[in-house]
Amino acid sequence: MGTENTYICIDLKSFYASVECVERGLDPMTANLVVADPERSEKTICLAVSPNMKKLGVKNRCRVFEIPRGIDYVMAQPRMQKYIDYAAEIYGIYLRWFSREDIHVYSIDEVFIDVTHYLGVYRCSPRELAIRIMDQIQQEIGVRATCGIGTNLYLTKIALDISAKHSPDFIGILDEEKYRETLWNHRPLTDFWRVGAGIARRLEKIGIFTMGDIAEADEDMLYQIFGVDAELLIDHAWGREPVTMADIKAYKPSANSITSGQVLMRDYSFNEGRTVIREMMDSMCLELVNRNLVCDSVTISVGYAKSDMPGASADAAAGAFGRYGHRDGGTVRFEGGSNEESVMVPEVVRLYERRIDNNRMVRRMNISCNNVRKDTGTRQINMFDVVSETGKSRPQEEILEKDRKIQEAELAIKKKYGKNAILKGVNMKAESTGRERNRQIGGHKSGE
Repeated sequence: MGTENTYICIDLKSFYASVECVERGLDPMTANLVVADPERSEKTICLAVSPNMKKLGVKNRCRVFEIPRGIDYVMAQPRMQKYIDYAAEIYGIYLRWFSREDIHVYSIDEVFIDVTHYLGVYRCSPRELAIRIMDQIQQEIGVRATCGIGTNLYLTKIALDISAKHSPDFIGILDEEKYRETLWNHRPLTDFWRVGAGIARRLEKIGIFTMGDIAEADEDMLYQIFGVDAELLIDHAWGREPVTMADIKAYKPSANSITSGQVLMRDYSFNEGRTVIREMMDSMCLELVNRNLVCDSVTISVGYAKSDMPGASADAAAGAFGRYGHRDGGTVRFEGGSNEESVMVPEVVRLYERRIDNNRMVRRMNISCNNVRKDTGTRQINMFDVVSETGKSRPQEEILEKDRKIQEAELAIKKKYGKNAILKGVNMKAESTGRERNRQIGGHKSGE
């Protein structure tokens, strides 16, 4: 392509739907299939629709009730573990061709690969190399892939998202010159990576509707509106991207966290929400122990029910505070780090009771364990302190050691017999969500 670097971005078409078609012996490109949970209401979102459904006008991520009544289709229940297994097999194919240092997994169905130094090895053009890999995926796995090819990571992504859709071989190719020639006038702007509806609206207010308009706009004005983010917009308008695969591989975050969140299936009262937050924190403690990590603090965020916004209509509440209304929350700190359930769960529950409005209904809950790091086994505790346990006063160190042994035993049982093999009383409450979530991956049924 006449430049120093060449990247490809491979995406698996309608991945979840394609896997379900393959499992049923159907052609993923011609079958009518949607992936959605039939046990939920018609308002549930379709996680994927097959390419042929898209041709019939069915939008990806639509709700079940939005599918036209005249279309005959198969509804497949989500099986997230199955999709992970397929993705792992496909990743194995990439490893036959490339070193893992040149592969960046962007999502379960999409990867970036730096092929700069492989074109000479395989003695082929970027397009020919992409076709070989795509054909191998289809022959061995049965899933159709699409591909973007570019001189930098941004152009590669745009070639995949926009150009490949209009190519008969599902491959799009861009360099900076071709990008400006073919896509500077492309609309809508939201087709471009990292340009969401909010950014597009702000640009439209100042008369900017295309990437060409951004390139020709006054840069000072853009910086006044978007701050430092204007630099990214301007670079992308010209098709520039300084980040390389080596930069991605070398990146190390200054701090790490583990998060968990869920949208409740109905509005929960304050007391019911307390049950869920207790379950979530208990699960997070086990995750920390499983990974041999501790954290310095825990942040909770609770979104109130949209219909419960005082003095505002549901539409106004959604506009002002997002889909699930206003949020409250806070942070509790654990000096020296912790992963012990007996320490962390009561503190997080007390934080919930202090910071969350007990007169409001809740609908969304998130927990973040902040600044996680390896557990060295040391804790900053006062050896003269005692902790009351079932009416007895015992040294804190002894209590924490007992807590750790219980957690490790619980983990061993769950790993051998399944996450629901051992449950606590809180998990048996009517409002608890832990048992169902133990059968899920990413909020959807695992299929196991």
